Amino acid sequence: MKYRQMGKWGVRLSAVGLGSYLTIGYKNDEETSRDTIKVAYDNGVNFFDTANAYNTGEGERALGKHLKDYSRSSLVVLSKVFAPMGPGPNDRGLSAKHIFEQCHASLERLGMDYLDIYMCHRPDPTVPLEETVRAMEDLARQGKILYWGVSEWSAAQMVKGQAVARELGARPIAVSEPRYNLLYRYPEEEVFPTTLSEGIGNVVFSPLAHGMVTGKYRPGEPAPEGSRAADPDQNGVMMDLYWKEEMKERGQKMVEIAGEMGVTAAQLAIAWCLRRPEVTSAILGARRVEQVEENLKAVEIEIPDDVAEKLEVLYPPAGAIPTV
Repeated sequence: MKYRQMGKWGVRLSAVGLGSYLTIGYKNDEETSRDTIKVAYDNGVNFFDTANAYNTGEGERALGKHLKDYSRSSLVVLSKVFAPMGPGPNDRGLSAKHIFEQCHASLERLGMDYLDIYMCHRPDPTVPLEETVRAMEDLARQGKILYWGVSEWSAAQMVKGQAVARELGARPIAVSEPRYNLLYRYPEEEVFPTTLSEGIGNVVFSPLAHGMVTGKYRPGEPAPEGSRAADPDQNGVMMDLYWKEEMKERGQKMVEIAGEMGVTAAQLAIAWCLRRPEVTSAILGARRVEQVEENLKAVEIEIPDDVAEKLEVLYPPAGAIPTV
C-alpha cells in the first residue's frame, strides 16, 4: 500500500480507502462486511469512510463493530453530517445543534472516542458559515474530531469557508470529498485548483462511476441481475448521470485498453484517479471480497503516457466534445 499526505496536513491516508455507502451495514451481510474490512486492512488500508445517513446510522454501527478488531491508532475514520436523521425541524442541516448532536451520535454508533475527520456532507445555504465553522472548531477543541472537511462543495464555497475560518481564528477545511471519475471530471476545473492552493486534501468517491467504466454493462443489454444498476434501491444517481448506450460502449473500449496493459478496467480507472496529485485517496465500495482484492492492486499501476492519451480521447474533460 502507498500512503499520501492529506493536503498540507500531517495525517497520511492509504491511497485507496474503503467506503460503506450501500454496502457495509446495508446490502452486505455481516460476514461480508467483516471480511471486506479485514482484507482491506490486512493489505494496508487505513482510511475508512462512512456517514450518519448511510442506512440511517446502521452503516456507522456495522463499520464500528468490525473496526474494533484493530488498533484505533492505525485507523483514519471519516464520518459526515447534514442529511435528515429524524422528523424534527432541527434533525438535519449544518446548524451547531445538529452538528453537535450528530457527532456524538456517530461516535456512539462507531464505538469511538473521536473521529479523525468530520465532514459536512453537503453545503447548507440556510445556516451561516460562521455557525458551521465555529461548531467544527468547538468539536475539535473538545477532542471529538481532529480535522474537518466538506463533501460536494463548490470551489467558491470552500474559499468562503476558509475565509470565515481565518476570521474566526478557527481550524480551516482540511479535506474535500468530491465525486470524481473518468465520466465526471468537473472537479478538475475549479475544485482541484482551489484545494491545491488552499492545502486541502481530496478523498474522491465513485472512482468507478457506479461500474460504468468497468465494462460490466454491455450495449443493448439490460443491467445484469444482482448489479447495482438493476437495483432500484441503489441505481437512482447512476441512471441520472451515466446510464446511456454511449457510455456502455465506452466501457467496452475501456476493457480493451486495460487488457493491453494486462490489468482490469476497474484497476485502470482507479489508477487514473490516483494520477492526480490533488487526490489523497480514492474511496472504494465493495459487495464482495474479490472486488477489494482486485481494486487494491490499482495502487501499484503506473499509467504510460500513451494509455493516458487514449483515456483522454475516450473520456474527455468536462466541457470537451466527446469522441468514441
